Amino acid sequence: MRAIAVSEYGATPAPTHLPRPEPGPGEILVKMIAAGLNPVDWKIADGMLKDSADARFPLILGQDGAGVVEAVGAGVTRLGQGEQVYGMFRDVERGIGSYAEYALAAEDGPVARMPAGMIYTQAAAVPTACGTAMAMVDEAALDTGQTVLIVGATGGVGQALVQLAALAGAKVIATAREDMVGTVRRLGADETVDHSEGDLNDQVLRVHNDGIDVILDVVSDTQGTERLAQLLRPGGTYVSTTWSVNPDAMQAQDLRGINHVGAPSAAMLDRLTDLIDAGELRVMVEREVPLEAAGDALADNRAGGARGKTVIRI
Repeated sequence: MRAIAVSEYGATPAPTHLPRPEPGPGEILVKMIAAGLNPVDWKIADGMLKDSADARFPLILGQDGAGVVEAVGAGVTRLGQGEQVYGMFRDVERGIGSYAEYALAAEDGPVARMPAGMIYTQAAAVPTACGTAMAMVDEAALDTGQTVLIVGATGGVGQALVQLAALAGAKVIATAREDMVGTVRRLGADETVDHSEGDLNDQVLRVHNDGIDVILDVVSDTQGTERLAQLLRPGGTYVSTTWSVNPDAMQAQDLRGINHVGAPSAAMLDRLTDLIDAGELRVMVEREVPLEAAGDALADNRAGGARGKTVIRI
């Protein structure tokens, strides 16, 4: 089968041909139609997990994907042959990922039936970005009437955060450059701020001089986080995906600091499916590329400036 893999950590992702995997007990084999690109994909290729996982090489890249169940292993009952599914397919220790014509997933893992009427390229963009956003909103216990600043609002996770925060009843301030203001407002943002137009704290405090309740941040480093945390009222919450929060230091300031830890599941995907089917969560695919161009797409993603999701057509 065709795949995009690395021969070792730090190697350039390249097209390769590998044997098609076969499902073991409790596993499904999925013929992949599309794979979603996430920053974690190139970070893993660089060696992000080299000290925590014994990877098998060649290592097929990719976590998110959507396709059709080709075959099932012994004991599988939840999903059947021919069903359209989406979810997460990465298994570094087996060298398996979603940038391939076929991928394996455990039946009890983070894989579920696709939302009704959703095309594969959209479904492949959902799991990591939207699942991360849903978990962050849950962790923040975001509620009606709260004011939330979303830092990194124009990327895949950020756009889902805007929608889910607005759905929770919060007043949403989104970071966005001028060319993306209309997009984030259509997704549910009440206000926007632009880091290229000056200090974010100053921009927020001009309108909210008594501070805000929650910050959901997918981009800031430790220094940036410490600065932004000054916007929070006593009792406020800061959730970071970049692990830039010092929970003890924030607790000393009567703040709650959370470094997000992902825990994807089929139940999470089912919640996302319900929102998508109800028209309450949309996914913007910025770019589609063929499998052979995945390496270039990863390099572009590394350079930053995402305005939605990149999807790889298998």
